[in-house]
Amino acid sequence: MIDIAYLRERRDELAASVARRGFEIDLDALDEIDRARRLARSESEEVRNKQNTIGKSIAALQGKEREAAIQEAGQFATRYKALLGSADDLDEKFNALWTTLPNMTDPTAADGFEEDDAVEISRYLDPTVFSFEPKDHVDLGVPLGIVDIERATKMSGSRFGMIKGKLALYEMALTRWTMDMLSGHGFTPILPPVLVRESALYGTGFFPGDRAQVYSVEQDDLYLVGTSEVPLAAMHGDEIFDEESLPLRYVGFSTCFRVEAGTYGKDTRGMFRVHQFDKTEMFSFVHPDASRDEHDFLLEREEELVRALEIPYRVMNVAAGDLGSSAAKKYDIEAWFPGQGRYREITSTSNTTDFQARRLRIRFKDDRGENRFVHTLNGTAIAMGRTLIALMENHQQEDGTIRVPEALVPYTGFDTLDAR
Repeated sequence: MIDIAYLRERRDELAASVARRGFEIDLDALDEIDRARRLARSESEEVRNKQNTIGKSIAALQGKEREAAIQEAGQFATRYKALLGSADDLDEKFNALWTTLPNMTDPTAADGFEEDDAVEISRYLDPTVFSFEPKDHVDLGVPLGIVDIERATKMSGSRFGMIKGKLALYEMALTRWTMDMLSGHGFTPILPPVLVRESALYGTGFFPGDRAQVYSVEQDDLYLVGTSEVPLAAMHGDEIFDEESLPLRYVGFSTCFRVEAGTYGKDTRGMFRVHQFDKTEMFSFVHPDASRDEHDFLLEREEELVRALEIPYRVMNVAAGDLGSSAAKKYDIEAWFPGQGRYREITSTSNTTDFQARRLRIRFKDDRGENRFVHTLNGTAIAMGRTLIALMENHQQEDGTIRVPEALVPYTGFDTLDAR
């Protein structure tokens, strides 16, 4: 959540931020509730103090004076309870609205509200040109016996795919290579749980807004994560770091699950948009003064990986209205997909500033001994499904086989994806 000071002292900045996102909320009404709850709590404390003062005097009183004091103390107790209940109700009403507010938007985030409003920052390699008619990943993978959509659908329904044979080994090699590359930059590898409590999803900003996208396991009151960002952030909840320990950097690998509600009929062919996929995710806890530089650092790591995979791509500054709730700014890397004839997002990196840290109560002790909220950032290292598709389609050969980039050959033990 954002600092309450934006409502009480910096309303113009808050109004401008939510307007850039196209987010609608009545800030005047929110301010009214905030004032009313503070007044109710202040009055309740005044009444409580009066009750305590009378209570202390009762022992020294006798007769009717004592009876009157007891009666008055009882009246104050009733009044205190009513005011406190009103304050609690107003707190609940306020928080229900306040927690829907997205993070403050970075001034350098692109303007606009749609995916197409993102602004291109840079580009690497031209779109792949073939001397033959290129195929998409399904028409490539099925004949090679490395992609099976039909059997995955038979088992699990639509929006599932199955990778087999050399492609399965390819993903494992890609995972290990990614971990090795990022470990060299100070990231600690983590294999986190993929089932988390509601508090972890609330703390990272996925709840309440994205609840429809999350699978739940109701009998255990747990939820399947859509990204390892969630457990990587939540694992340090309610902790206070020493300033000298920052930055803390992790790279997590997990299977991810997304309902993909509202996307039926969109990207339904093959494995591009599925309910289950594997992903490696970078996550950083940093000093607030360092978060912008850290955001650039995460983008550099993403570009380093995609360049080594020899995939054409472009970097996009995502439009303010297309940002997730917790992100102040986000960069997407969009790879070229010959099968679709267009660029599509394969990685993203977001600076969530102190939005998640406030919800999760993650702080550090500064050089003055004061506790301050850290800033958190996340970045996709490799989204396996989409990256495998981009690798297959960009490195396909005329005979139907697929070349393995040089960087991965030591990890795969083979240089070609074929039917053998």
